[in-house]
Amino acid sequence: MKFTLTILIALAFPALAGANPVAAAKSPALSESTQGQSPKLSARAYLLYDYTSKQILLEHNSHERIEPASLTKLMTAYVTFAALKQNKFTLSQTVVPSTYAIRSQRSESRIYLDRNKPVTIAELLRGLIVVSANDAARALAETVADNESSFTELMNREAQRLGMSDTHFVNATGLPDPLHYSSAHDLALLSAAILNDFPEHYPLYSLRDYEYNQIKHYNRNRLLWLDQHVDGMKTGHTDSSGYSLVATAKRNDHRMISVVLGTSSEHLRSTESQRLLNHGFQDFDIFHLYKKNQAVSNIRLWKGTENTVRVGIRDGLTVTLPKGQRSLLKATIETRQPLLAPVSDGQQIGILRLTFDDKPFSEFPLVALEPVPLVNIFSRGIDSIRMIFSK
Repeated sequence: MKFTLTILIALAFPALAGANPVAAAKSPALSESTQGQSPKLSARAYLLYDYTSKQILLEHNSHERIEPASLTKLMTAYVTFAALKQNKFTLSQTVVPSTYAIRSQRSESRIYLDRNKPVTIAELLRGLIVVSANDAARALAETVADNESSFTELMNREAQRLGMSDTHFVNATGLPDPLHYSSAHDLALLSAAILNDFPEHYPLYSLRDYEYNQIKHYNRNRLLWLDQHVDGMKTGHTDSSGYSLVATAKRNDHRMISVVLGTSSEHLRSTESQRLLNHGFQDFDIFHLYKKNQAVSNIRLWKGTENTVRVGIRDGLTVTLPKGQRSLLKATIETRQPLLAPVSDGQQIGILRLTFDDKPFSEFPLVALEPVPLVNIFSRGIDSIRMIFSK
């Protein structure tokens, strides 16, 4: 007869040594417990994401579909980075901008590409990321996918793969369109994906200026000058969307991502983003509970060459908690019993469930950290008898 065994375990709280997360996972109890101390921002929507522990610490209207403006270029860059990784072209490769790419629409940001002057992919990426240049965005779209329409299909495909369910793109620049939208939640996912998937290109987001065609352009992300810990990422603005900013900062080994959408001024998007980042670093502590492949517990095993099997969280476990509240975090292990050999390395054995202030916090699969084969037939028979009496 199968049954579930639940074990309460003690948690240690060592200081963070480092982590490499990849995806957002909200901890509902954490957001609820800190709601009273959280800042209220003058923005249409915002979200604070702890990249290191993969937790959403604060959000407001985070799934509302909003015009992303030039924050669109985060995905333009992501698709271009992917094409570079697939060796479709190189950074030093030159292209000749088309008439379509260099055309001017409204008072858009440009690096003033010349139809008669070849430009490298590296130059286009700097124009896209530092200057937020629409002509660079269109030129990259045509280089990757022949035309902007086909490129937006790639953008939407990547958005779907990343889980950006509140997002749809119709262009590579962010020019307004009723069918062109995203959300604070999705833009945080995308920013984290850039950091995780293409770290070799991320330093471009920290550049304060870029000179092309003898014109020096400055990055509109003011936090690059105001906060030494901020090293990216992207601004956005149209008359209809307001002023927006995705910013990320790293203090020691701890990285935060803030998304602030729809403020009323360039100054306000910077100050509200700064408030959000400061809230994350000042009002929370981060703890590295388990290292990669560290045993969480030893689970009783029957009919194997060993009587127990070591179980743990394959990639380790890091959590972020409100300052002074770590005693409110509790952990239990749930496994299906009896557990019988053979057990393979990486096989899921159970679940580690975390609660915070007696409310569900998060859960993680517990896997075997080593293989355990079947024991000989004589010993298996003895274990069968032991199992009967153990019940």
